[in-house]
Amino acid sequence: MIQIFGNFLDNLLTKDNLEKAEVFGDFVERPQQEEHLTLGFSPSAIPIRKRWRNNGLSADYVANYLATFFPIKVDGYDSIEKLAEMKSAVSYIANELLENSMKYADETALYPITLHTQLEGDKIRLFVDNSILPAQAEYFQDFIKELMNSDPDELLIRKLEENAEVENSDSSGLGFLTMINDYSAKLGWKFHTVEKDSPIMTVTTMVELAI
Repeated sequence: MIQIFGNFLDNLLTKDNLEKAEVFGDFVERPQQEEHLTLGFSPSAIPIRKRWRNNGLSADYVANYLATFFPIKVDGYDSIEKLAEMKSAVSYIANELLENSMKYADETALYPITLHTQLEGDKIRLFVDNSILPAQAEYFQDFIKELMNSDPDELLIRKLEENAEVENSDSSGLGFLTMINDYSAKLGWKFHTVEKDSPIMTVTTMVELAI
């Protein structure tokens, strides 16, 4: 597992793969100089339904870890409230990213899911990397283009209406719209192909929050 995880990160950052990447939105590459935390998960290790509680625990851990570095002085009610709001935002976003990545990961690829959090000045960036089936990637890219070319408030209302009409719908993109509308987050994506024994398509989703 450690070797697979290491190879995964090496492949993500090679020049050839960066040149093959297709980028959408406000995506930025992740530097390693600032305070950061990276967690790795094996999507096929346990059934996905058993992952949900662990996702929440992992998201809370990330939020509590980053909170110790937030440039917020806790010297009054407003500061304490702001700190709590930032922790809640990070926890929500990390949980959404983990759930989406595990739901749509290509389990046959045997590539780990990684959640990387970066604190850089007055910005928090969260990155999640996962493999994805080509057909699912095409559908996802169509949604991203719709998101980039629509008013977020209007799209949220439309998706809520569509979601109400389709029972048990789980692919509406409401999580991403909530990040934008409720947390003023910037989103970006990078799709690329990792060349191994057989090509594996991967996607990196980035969410940026201002502290």
